[in-house]
Amino acid sequence: MAYATINPYTGEKIKTFPTATDREVKDAISLADNTFKSWKEASFETKAAVLSGTARILRARHTEYAKILTLEMGKLLGEAEAEVELSAKILEYYAKNGASLLKPRSLSVDGLKEGAVKLVYQPLGILYIVEPWNFPYYQIVRVAAPQLMAGNTLILKHASNVPQSSAAFEALFMEASLPKGAFVNLYASHDHNDLILSDPRVRGVALTGSEQAGAAVASIAGKYLKKSTLELGGSDAFIVLDDADIDKAVNWAVFGRHWNSGQVCISSKRIILVDAIYDEFLKKYKAGVAKLRAGDPLDAVTTLAPLSSHDAVDLLSKQVNAAVAAGATAERVGDMVPAKGAFYQPTILTNITPGNPAYHTEMFGPVSQIYRVPDEAGAIRLANDSPFGLGGSVFTNNFARGQHVAQQIDTGMMYINHPTGVKADIPFGGIKNSGYGHELIDLGIHEFVNIKVIVDTPIDDSF
Repeated sequence: MAYATINPYTGEKIKTFPTATDREVKDAISLADNTFKSWKEASFETKAAVLSGTARILRARHTEYAKILTLEMGKLLGEAEAEVELSAKILEYYAKNGASLLKPRSLSVDGLKEGAVKLVYQPLGILYIVEPWNFPYYQIVRVAAPQLMAGNTLILKHASNVPQSSAAFEALFMEASLPKGAFVNLYASHDHNDLILSDPRVRGVALTGSEQAGAAVASIAGKYLKKSTLELGGSDAFIVLDDADIDKAVNWAVFGRHWNSGQVCISSKRIILVDAIYDEFLKKYKAGVAKLRAGDPLDAVTTLAPLSSHDAVDLLSKQVNAAVAAGATAERVGDMVPAKGAFYQPTILTNITPGNPAYHTEMFGPVSQIYRVPDEAGAIRLANDSPFGLGGSVFTNNFARGQHVAQQIDTGMMYINHPTGVKADIPFGGIKNSGYGHELIDLGIHEFVNIKVIVDTPIDDSF
């Protein structure tokens, strides 16, 4: 695989990077292992200082770091700056809370004195993290912040189209006084997955990506009995009930489907409308989508960014064409997007039946699937009729009703009156084909630590 920065707006190839050799991969593992021996013994105060320092640098040079994201994957500059800020908040969260989340826990056990049984949290060693291009910094930090705080060391294999983003984060950690080898950016190939995961010094892998990538890496991890977490695709339902605030729901739907140009695993991909509000919502939604303005992602007036690459445009076009061939209706919305750049015209798909390939397909881009259902029960059935189980949302003015619907949806996350979102202190994770495991808060930091039981019993105790 070729690592290269290609500006999605201009199409210009900015810089290429050589793929790592087998020798470089082995050297990276040795470096990370040697650093682990000392990093695992570092105090929580030392680790917290590194994370806090990293956050301070990000904030001090937020536009500089944001522009790298815009250059490599086309993200709107404002959205890129928001990603930088979110990354800083996650770093600060673990700097502040990491020590308490890893504090030994005493268990009350019948027949033993109080405090005789403890759970202690110890680092495992090297973790291999495989991350995607759509949130180049945030995806790194979701794993790196908790696991560095836990005392693990990390080898990063980032997406091939964001090599400068991954290099920038390695340099950022070093600037914040992280020891060399605690976080290693490696331009590895897919073929290196086996070489890395077969090494006994590598103790686990965290991957965010496609179902295919997740299945491949999890299979290798399983072969070598390595712990894995997977955050894969999603096709989040955006349910609007008959008592919802329609204008609020429309505004959130336009945002929820089109932020990051729709290239988000938790994007509101399936908009499910009960019959009573369908016509009103759809009319207002089309008007909202039509207001989006495609253009230079560095220009503050631009509200719709290009896709990450022309390959992404081609894939989305094929998916829409297949949906139409199977009976769906596609309506292009808004002003024509620029011919220059990897843009895709915002499109609304309706009349999608269960046999249509679009029905169970995740579309990564500004294509909205709109479904009409008779009532709340129909909305729940349709929302659950998906191979994915990442997030979802329901809009209603009745809090109890929203809670009831949220409980019925088979996903890892549900939001009421808001699209599936991300915050530094809310856990993230899905089920079904959307993967397994959690990131953020205590759930994330405990994914890759040895939760060891230590039992102190008197010598003469029969236990």
